[in-house]
Amino acid sequence: MALSGIGPSPSLESAEVAYGGGSLLTRLNRTSPVPFVGRYPSSARRQWLGVRCSLSRKSVTSMGSEGNAQSAISTPVEEESGHVVKFTISDFKKLDRVSIGLGGRADEVVFEAIVKDTSSPLYNTKVVLRRLTSVQAQRRGKRAIEVLKKLVHRRLMYHSYSMQVHGYISSATISGLSSFTLVHGYHGSFSLQHWLQQSDWLPTLEATLALDEESVRKVGDDTVGGPAVSRQLRLIRILMRDLLIGVNYLHSHGLAHTELRLENVHISPVDRHIKVGILGNAADFYEDGSNGTRNSNIRRREMMIAFDMRCVGFMMTKMVLRELMDPLVFAKFKAFLIKGNDPSCLREFLLQSQNRNSPSGNAGHQILDRNWGAGWNLLSLLLATEPSKRISCLDALRHPFLCGPRWRVLPSTDIIRWGLGSTAVRISEEYIYGQPQRRRLAHFVELMEMLNPHSKPKNWLELLPGKWRFLYCTGKHIGLSLRQPPARVLIGDVHLTVSRTSKLNTALSFKSEIDFTVMIGQNWPHEKTGINGKLQVNSQFSLTAGRRLYLKEEETRGQLFPSPSKSYDSLSQKLSGKKWRKAIPFKEFPTSLSVAKLASSDIEVTMHLSDPLKKVGNTATNVIQEVRLQIPPEMFDLSKLVCGTYVDSRLLVFRGVNGSALLFTRSVDM
Repeated sequence: MALSGIGPSPSLESAEVAYGGGSLLTRLNRTSPVPFVGRYPSSARRQWLGVRCSLSRKSVTSMGSEGNAQSAISTPVEEESGHVVKFTISDFKKLDRVSIGLGGRADEVVFEAIVKDTSSPLYNTKVVLRRLTSVQAQRRGKRAIEVLKKLVHRRLMYHSYSMQVHGYISSATISGLSSFTLVHGYHGSFSLQHWLQQSDWLPTLEATLALDEESVRKVGDDTVGGPAVSRQLRLIRILMRDLLIGVNYLHSHGLAHTELRLENVHISPVDRHIKVGILGNAADFYEDGSNGTRNSNIRRREMMIAFDMRCVGFMMTKMVLRELMDPLVFAKFKAFLIKGNDPSCLREFLLQSQNRNSPSGNAGHQILDRNWGAGWNLLSLLLATEPSKRISCLDALRHPFLCGPRWRVLPSTDIIRWGLGSTAVRISEEYIYGQPQRRRLAHFVELMEMLNPHSKPKNWLELLPGKWRFLYCTGKHIGLSLRQPPARVLIGDVHLTVSRTSKLNTALSFKSEIDFTVMIGQNWPHEKTGINGKLQVNSQFSLTAGRRLYLKEEETRGQLFPSPSKSYDSLSQKLSGKKWRKAIPFKEFPTSLSVAKLASSDIEVTMHLSDPLKKVGNTATNVIQEVRLQIPPEMFDLSKLVCGTYVDSRLLVFRGVNGSALLFTRSVDM
């Protein structure tokens, strides 16, 4: 899309309305121009003086203090430099349209132009003239030139990953104020935000990047084409890796971008690299002449890198989950993080808010679920609540999510732990519990318990409080299909809420909540309606350190589920293989593991119904008995929970008195 100018020869003297990126972020037609009809008021016009083009190259002087900002902006840029050219307006032939992707702030006026000075190395090259109308805007322009001077010794990287600044136009106006226009490279009509807003964004970006087998090898892939989800994942890897290389280039030179957004990023069809903007707001890690201590400088650097990485996380989220391109949906997403929720729970939050009924129906969710949920892990590290825990550019480039199948990445224990939990959650969501799935889930839970990162009671007291959604139990499962129960009860969500009664001791309060529906009539297999109810069980617990023993000598035959000895032998055999040897933090399989021992008091049971049970001819006793039959006994009688074997910010495993494991995921309130 383009904006046309007024008259056959538009000029900067009749500068049209400056437009900002936020006002034009709509779905656009790339080929349809619209009239460029707005004009500045007469008080805002500036007269542009034609000055003979000087072949000497000049660069910007350093900025003054905040108090002298106006005088600093008014001072001409006269320092000698071999990389920044001082142009005149007569050096350019201005075009009558402006690409929508170049839209800037309200204090910027953007023109596309062709260099017509035959003596310039840029002759006949399309450039962008960005007229900066306010003091703050001119400060950004001069800062972009300062950054160029700092990065000039590695110009190849600068040209590859930054919107190249060629020079500037600076002249005095009749009113005595200075006029400053930044001249920078043209890298296509659209920003990345505008690309992603197109209905055909995937094939268009593939064509722009000219993806072939050689290009996809750069991200560890070996094929092109395939299903849309695979194509989208491959494209996101290419874009994210290029973006991270560019941001790391800035960080390695002591600079933070501070304005990483999709609308500030462009894709050049020439070199097929992402351009991270003109760097007008790039900030130095260490202030010149700072009297701060070394620790304060390190803290400043850490905070600035963390801010950039959080912005990269937001960009990745929008690229993968395109529904977040909607400002209202994205505002809810940011509100979830601002409330202090752990980003590792993003999947649970997004499933509830966007695609609750079909976890696999969203292409973005499928992409993030691949490779053992590696995408969710990378997002949680980019958006970590504590800045010190956010991943760096180099570590992100080594993350399994951004490495294709051709690259053999040795995952860390944290990645393995995350993958085990994510896969267990995915299997539990399939609701197809044949013997292979049951054995696999039980095996993954055992591995998670072996890799439990928080075994001390103080860790449990910190992580355990909250609301947890029940996912799966390794014990017996009883449904409705093959029985004729006295009451047809459909179990809904089952939650376990844990709270600390006092910070002075280890006392905990457990509350189990089981939502259910008592179905009416004989058509219950097809009509899941009826009387809604909730069963609530409360109990008090104390938490102490304990150990879970693996007893080799016990051998029980004829049972439906494996005995402890069989589980021990099977698990030790699998962990001794090459696949898991490097992941397990000990050489020999232990005979016991540290756990959080639970000691309970009496339980209190209450039931609430939306309507009387007389409508369906059932009694409360029949309903409670049916609910007890379908849920794990530990969720009704909380005193049967004997120990906690795994806990982190998103997953929880309890063991019951009969040895069965209960898997929970942290629930997020909408």
